[in-house]
Amino acid sequence: MGLGYIGLPTAIIAAKSGIEVVGVDINVKVVEQTNAGHLHIVEPGLQEMLQDVLESGRFKAISSPEVSDVYFVVVPTPFKENHQPDISYVENATRTLIPLLKEGDLFVIESTSPVGTTEQMAEIIYKERAELRGLIHIAYCPERVLPGNVIYELVNNDRVIGGVDEVSTSHAIEVYSKFVTGELHPTNARTAELCKLTENSSRDVQIAFANELSMICEQADINVWNLIDLANKHPRVNILQPGCGVGGHCIAVDPYFITAAYPAQAQIIAKAREINNYKAQWCAEKVKNAILEFELKNNRKPVVAMMGLAFKPNIDDLRESPSKLITTEVMHANATVDILVVEPNIKEHDVFKLTPYRQAYEQADIVVFLTAHKEFKTLEWRNDKVILDFCGIFRK
Repeated sequence: MGLGYIGLPTAIIAAKSGIEVVGVDINVKVVEQTNAGHLHIVEPGLQEMLQDVLESGRFKAISSPEVSDVYFVVVPTPFKENHQPDISYVENATRTLIPLLKEGDLFVIESTSPVGTTEQMAEIIYKERAELRGLIHIAYCPERVLPGNVIYELVNNDRVIGGVDEVSTSHAIEVYSKFVTGELHPTNARTAELCKLTENSSRDVQIAFANELSMICEQADINVWNLIDLANKHPRVNILQPGCGVGGHCIAVDPYFITAAYPAQAQIIAKAREINNYKAQWCAEKVKNAILEFELKNNRKPVVAMMGLAFKPNIDDLRESPSKLITTEVMHANATVDILVVEPNIKEHDVFKLTPYRQAYEQADIVVFLTAHKEFKTLEWRNDKVILDFCGIFRK
């Protein structure tokens, strides 16, 4: 259920291992495109695998589910305006599946979820199908993949699998072992849910430290990249690289699932979210100030290149992207300035008119590096341009 950045690769890889798989998505365009053998996401190597499983007959995409033996729910779990988690997609998918469930089936939630969601969905199922209590298997198993390396990591990474009871855990492990070679670690559903949130909250805290350092270094007139390199010479220090914030549907979202449920306890987690959100605003202000300074110095408006919209290098994923937020903020504040938007991993965008990266770099007076795409690293430093390097392209 769900053919997005995780659901589609999971479906394809499971089919590649010999399992008969049906991929379900409510987006008709996604279904048609998938059945035509075309990916709607960017993931190296997945295109060829999709064509192979389609030709083999082990995989197809449809708009509504059909009777199966195993059901995976891999739908979005965004947060609301007040940073409260929204599990309505999970609940809707669950309710859609209820009429199809039968004795012996396995129902697994992979969507990132607040603690207790799996048990909550179980009760929704049993409320409508009381005769299935104790006769179906229900579990939670979060993904642990890096966009751009999904094929390898879906198969080889360890997985945490937590059932609502031990039998459900065992049954889920048996199914996952058919296409996952990494170690499968058994636990209960609540622990598995919090484990996923903990992993991404930990990374958010570490990134916040690096981002906070970058702002300190700017104030102290110190090169943050050199500082971190030197600090990491310590055998027990491993500081991450700073950026213009934190994006994506995991690290930028999952910590809120903890802070919403445990506000009194989650102090560091909440502060890290605040720092990483602030870093994007800090970057936007730096760009706006650079535009103003250029106008005052040169008596004309500059051409500005915003380099990168994706939330991380070399992917097409713009979800919760600080780069996108900064670009939007700068454009709104400078409506009369010629702003060139660059994102080499997508062909077109509904809001932004895209410019090829070399053309933008050549034409711009002010160049703002937001995402460290590999293409940008082929560019040479230009002393005739104002360069704001928020992601370490030149490490200046």
